[in-house]
Amino acid sequence: MRVLVVDDEEKIRNVIKEYAEFEGYEIDEASDGMEAIAKCKSENYDIIIMDVMMPKLDGFSSIKEIRKTKNIPVIMLSARGEEYDKLFGFEIGVDDYVVKPFSPKELMARINAVLTRSKSGNNNAPQEKYVLDGLEIDMLGRNVYVDGVKKDLTPKEYELLQYFVLNKNIALSREKILNEVWGYDFFGEDRTVDTHVKMLRNNLGKYRDKIVTVRGMGYKFEE
Repeated sequence: MRVLVVDDEEKIRNVIKEYAEFEGYEIDEASDGMEAIAKCKSENYDIIIMDVMMPKLDGFSSIKEIRKTKNIPVIMLSARGEEYDKLFGFEIGVDDYVVKPFSPKELMARINAVLTRSKSGNNNAPQEKYVLDGLEIDMLGRNVYVDGVKKDLTPKEYELLQYFVLNKNIALSREKILNEVWGYDFFGEDRTVDTHVKMLRNNLGKYRDKIVTVRGMGYKFEE
């Protein structure tokens, strides 16, 4: 497994490299966003660890550029823990967000969890396609169409929709959704689920009401 570590602080890159190599990962490094984009054009990586605040180009802008050509799982690092930053990261398709200073062991656990989810999502789709009226989900291609129009969902929005569909008509608690879709005991607020549901509903248009709020519990997808 190849990991690209992008941070302008050499000490942080070295710490991540030491722990990741101990767990058997192959590490490549970049000191800024422009270098990261260049490396992703010529190399393939299984996951990117990307700092937010960097010279030349910030982490969010770098990920947007990289995602134009490659859909690589991403964990963001930031010294700022504001909710806005986290939600913005999730909106552009970031898989996880870690606030500095962080525990290297926790970061490794998050890397393992993201890679496990990514591998599972690509290889174990139980059906090729789901169709409900004008809502179509291509499970193999990970594409969603509403009345024939392809919707631009983030990876996490797609995973959430797929999880809802595979558990249709079942009331799901926010805690269960976090554990199943995010893949670990989430270090944060239940509002993460609410935010992603809101964005997903917006993408589904007239089919937004298929995702029903279960008061005091969570959500369910109703056929």
